Amino acid sequence: MTTAPDRLLRRLEWKLGRRLDGRLQGSYRTVWHGAGLDFTDLRSYTPEDDVRHIDWNVTARLDEPFVRQYTEDREMTAWLVVDRSASMRFGSGAGKESTAAALAVSVARLISQGGNRVGAILFDNGTHQIIPPRTGRDQVLRITRELTADSRTRSDRTTDLAAMLKLAATTTSKRRSLVFVMSDFIGDPGWDRPLAQLTHRHEVVVIRVVDPAELDLPDLGLVLVEDAETGEQLLVDTSDPLLRARLTEQVTAREDELAAGMRRAGVDAHRITTDQDMLAALVDMVRRSGRRRR
Repeated sequence: MTTAPDRLLRRLEWKLGRRLDGRLQGSYRTVWHGAGLDFTDLRSYTPEDDVRHIDWNVTARLDEPFVRQYTEDREMTAWLVVDRSASMRFGSGAGKESTAAALAVSVARLISQGGNRVGAILFDNGTHQIIPPRTGRDQVLRITRELTADSRTRSDRTTDLAAMLKLAATTTSKRRSLVFVMSDFIGDPGWDRPLAQLTHRHEVVVIRVVDPAELDLPDLGLVLVEDAETGEQLLVDTSDPLLRARLTEQVTAREDELAAGMRRAGVDAHRITTDQDMLAALVDMVRRSGRRRR
């Protein structure tokens, strides 16, 4: 009997294969490569290069920045860090949690096609689950099963994003890896420093999952809203122009603050909304990642 996680994985595999056909070249079926170990050459530094690869001795001697080039290690370990806190269950249609789960499964399947190992860290304030990295379709199916399981918990505080990222850094410390962080980034401030520390050690891809209603409140008249993380309820008039203007200002300030935090952490966040074609967004992310590596 086919289970729901297996059906989800089969459906995403079929769609992913059609969308990415021709976009990944050669027998190595991913644009995200492992960290190289063997030094091969030096070349002049360009703004797109990782500053960690600068050879400071040669740079000082020639008075011009040079970077080391390495033979790329085709075997890679990837981690999926997925925020499963209460705020991720907000949303119309698919919702943020479902969008993040489908995206995580698609990324896991894409990475595992090259024989790479994939692991997952599923985080909530009250609980977290670590799935050690392994290869193969059975591993992707296990991650799918855990992502689609009900993890509902109630907490009286907002998400501790810093704790999630520190857990990711501790768990992935043994080997340089490719780390995908999937979250709405709704939670306590102070997450930029641990994200920067994670980025210093690994190649990090940040995917921020957003519901359109979080960016532009729909005019629905009087509605009862509830804080998904604390359970606090409030009756609001969504047609009130003063309320809408104040919320617009708050959204703008929040977006600016998030962008500043990402810059401090040294990452470019991909924003995916729940009403987007998720696989089309993934294809675009693959294309942009491939272009940056070139």
